[in-house]
Amino acid sequence: MASAEFNKQSPVLITGAGGFVGRNLVATLKTRGYTDLMLFEKNDTPETLAQYCRRAAFVVHLAGINRPKDPSEFYSGNAGLTDTMLSLLEKSGSQAPVLVTSSIQATLDNDYGKSKLQAEQAIFAHGQRTGAPVFVFRMEGVFGKWCRPNYNSVVATFCHNVAHGLPIQVRDPAYSLPLVYIDDVINCILDAMEKGEAVRDEEGICRIHPVHTVTLGQLAETIQGFAKARGGKAAEALGTDGLPTLAVPALADGSFEKKLYSTYLSYLPTDEFAYDLNMHCDNRGSFTEFLRTPERGQVSVNISKPGIVKGNHWHHTKNEKFLVVKGEGIIRFRQIFSDEVIEYHVSGEKLQVVDIPCGYTHNIENVGDDEMVTVMWANEAFDPEHPDTFAMQV
Repeated sequence: MASAEFNKQSPVLITGAGGFVGRNLVATLKTRGYTDLMLFEKNDTPETLAQYCRRAAFVVHLAGINRPKDPSEFYSGNAGLTDTMLSLLEKSGSQAPVLVTSSIQATLDNDYGKSKLQAEQAIFAHGQRTGAPVFVFRMEGVFGKWCRPNYNSVVATFCHNVAHGLPIQVRDPAYSLPLVYIDDVINCILDAMEKGEAVRDEEGICRIHPVHTVTLGQLAETIQGFAKARGGKAAEALGTDGLPTLAVPALADGSFEKKLYSTYLSYLPTDEFAYDLNMHCDNRGSFTEFLRTPERGQVSVNISKPGIVKGNHWHHTKNEKFLVVKGEGIIRFRQIFSDEVIEYHVSGEKLQVVDIPCGYTHNIENVGDDEMVTVMWANEAFDPEHPDTFAMQV
């Protein structure tokens, strides 16, 4: 359990605070009301670290080396810095909980893995010597906003390059990648800080949950689909005509695709947050598709000039919802075997959704003096090969 004395005013030492995980953690802690964050970064002095260690009520050790000029830097930046920090904590008599982020590569026989394993072992030994609670998180590849592209994250590199119309390399499409999302990483860190809880394996290693497994080919294809949905230069670089597909990814709660889509958007060029839609215009106004999904239908925007009537058709299975957000109109219905006409008066002054049931021919007329704007949802994306739309006057 977390110490009863630890609270959001307690001093928290975070090494590597300027890195990918560090920036996300610091931003989150600030939004949660933490007021005493001691942020240690690579240009800070050993004296600063010693001062922070004397005060710390909780230590989050994120600092490390993963792309050194010389392999020896793995050991000085990973194991060496960890040893220095632990020594300072012990000299001050601290029993503050210590949390360290490691890597699944700690089980591999390479310099990076060996240095991470040494750091893990040092943390466990510190806990045994001092009685301080320790949390060693051995993490899979982490993805999310603010990760540096073209460095050591394939997700960040693919997202950045695709969003900027740059090529990506998929050497082995079948290669399997275990990944964890940055928000899930932060939540696991918070559980350790605030509750003293973590999911541990049989070796006592803490694990981030959930883990998402995807192949390199699937990752590339999904990210390229995000670009095609928005159209523009990024889509043209993938060989399309640049028109947006408007496809919305599967956004089930906790799904990998939902997390990846949020990540992709964070890499958009700052001058390309907006993208054009394909407006179908005529003398009556315009009709523009906005969003298309495989299982939740599509959303469109219809603009009608005064006096214009649109529709006069019916559907077998397709159903719709109309929402007038500007102007005044009348939506008329007639069951195709009946002569009775049903009318609904609608206005942007009172937002009201009108369902369009199957088997009723229907139209919508602008009876106001200005343009009428209607948001339209259909339960299926329009398919010109199977439109399920049949002309008939109301």
